[in-house]
Amino acid sequence: MDTFVHDRLPPKELWPELDFSGLPELEAYGERMNCGVELLDKAIDKGFGDRPVLRFGDAIWTYASLLERANKIAQVLTEDLGMQPGNRVLLRAPNNPMAVACWFGIVRAGGVVVATMPLLRAKELCFTIQKADIQFGLCDEQLTEEWQLACDEESRISKRLVFSNGGEGAAELEKLMAQKSGEFTPYDSHAEDPVLIAFTSGTTGDPKGTVHFHRDVMAIGDTFARHIHSIEPDDVFLGSPPLAFTFGLGALVTFPMQFGASTVMVERFGPTTMLETVQSHGVTGLYTSPTGYRAMAQHLQDPSAPKYDLSSLRSGVSAGEHLPEATWQLWKEVTGISLIDGIGATELLHIFISASGDDIRPGSTGKAVPGFQARVVDDEMNDAPIGEPGRLAVKGPTGCRYLEDPDRQAAYVREGWNLTGDVYTKDAEGYFRYVARADDMIISAGYNISGPEVENALLQHDAVAECACIAAPDDERGQIVKACVVLKDGSKVGDDSTRDEMIAELQNFVKATIAPYKYPRAVEFHDSLPKTQTGKLQRFRLRRSDA
Repeated sequence: MDTFVHDRLPPKELWPELDFSGLPELEAYGERMNCGVELLDKAIDKGFGDRPVLRFGDAIWTYASLLERANKIAQVLTEDLGMQPGNRVLLRAPNNPMAVACWFGIVRAGGVVVATMPLLRAKELCFTIQKADIQFGLCDEQLTEEWQLACDEESRISKRLVFSNGGEGAAELEKLMAQKSGEFTPYDSHAEDPVLIAFTSGTTGDPKGTVHFHRDVMAIGDTFARHIHSIEPDDVFLGSPPLAFTFGLGALVTFPMQFGASTVMVERFGPTTMLETVQSHGVTGLYTSPTGYRAMAQHLQDPSAPKYDLSSLRSGVSAGEHLPEATWQLWKEVTGISLIDGIGATELLHIFISASGDDIRPGSTGKAVPGFQARVVDDEMNDAPIGEPGRLAVKGPTGCRYLEDPDRQAAYVREGWNLTGDVYTKDAEGYFRYVARADDMIISAGYNISGPEVENALLQHDAVAECACIAAPDDERGQIVKACVVLKDGSKVGDDSTRDEMIAELQNFVKATIAPYKYPRAVEFHDSLPKTQTGKLQRFRLRRSDA
């Protein structure tokens, strides 16, 4: 077995404390586990073999057909490419069924999946290839341009194949699959064998490689998916997060499959694409970012836009970044559905604070997901007083293990707890309310101001489509709140006078909505805001350009 990842895990004394005592499902895990078997073979054992698992256009893949394809890919990897357990395999594809089959093929062969965002450039791919020392790669033929540039630069990734996902003619991988039997004995993995290196999305700088085990993949389904989202076999899911983002992997692959449900795979997203797909496929559950829900809600409000039948839709999960209460209320108003908010982290794989049904409190993220514990702590790791802001600390069956990064590991894990970098408050009922990312707190003239709180106020203004608030240096106050605003179509600013009028209008609106001292003393208009491929605002880029 290739022990590269094992050898580069942080020392055990820097690991968070992993707690499996919170739920009987977690306590039942054994020492041996291959999550590819748990999710696919066991679904077939339950009688789901002929049921849909992946829908793509007019095509429907069943659990049995996915298993056959995954086995053939595992055969190609081991028999033709010589892949050994523990080898890292880079997976580059949009959200489509062959990407899922490749994921399972790698896992069943005992490999470690390193999935990459479709929009990554060659330089970014090279960073990933170097960091994870990757020799093997599978790439969708739609994404070969930057892939080839990266491969030309990084000679170590020498064993690679392209696949077509039903394109014109069979690509390299499909040609080799056609020669295979589809019979494959999955690798007998230990529950703590690495199966995934997920790179963070880069909202605060260079991505970090987070290592997850087979057991972790199952734990996120046995916590959030089982106890918060309550998935049923007849559910049909749709979502915008890429499979390379752990939010997308859980939402669109592991959660539905753990409970016999299915997913509609869509390669390119926009508000109308999401709405059209809900209508055409009878989607029951959505997963996307707050930005996605706001864009869809605004489209549904537009009297000139096409109408959509959303009667099949029963739930929506928002994650990836903070869900403003204004966005929650807007979605509720236009659809009647109460969004399930959630905070997760690539370091912990998925969502660990959330609430659903009657437990939802608009503006609050929720409570600790069953199986997890959460606290708000001060700098000495003492519990912060009720209602007072502090750092969010989390503990449960998953936790942070950075790949060969002891300094960042020591900063993220303290006294066995994962410190997520978020500032929260906790009320007497155990509900957690988001304040800001730790680096998004703005200290102005001695006042602590939450950037997201100001953003939420601005989003309630009819002219505002998007906004981000950052700290701008100021000689008198040290820092001031600066709002970077994207206006809705039809709310344009032209000359200096109309610009000044709009700035004053927005400032006065914030003063009337929240404490006046929090209003943005600087307002800047943008055509768009910088985001990661997962839809998260990159405030650090705004701060950098401002500096």
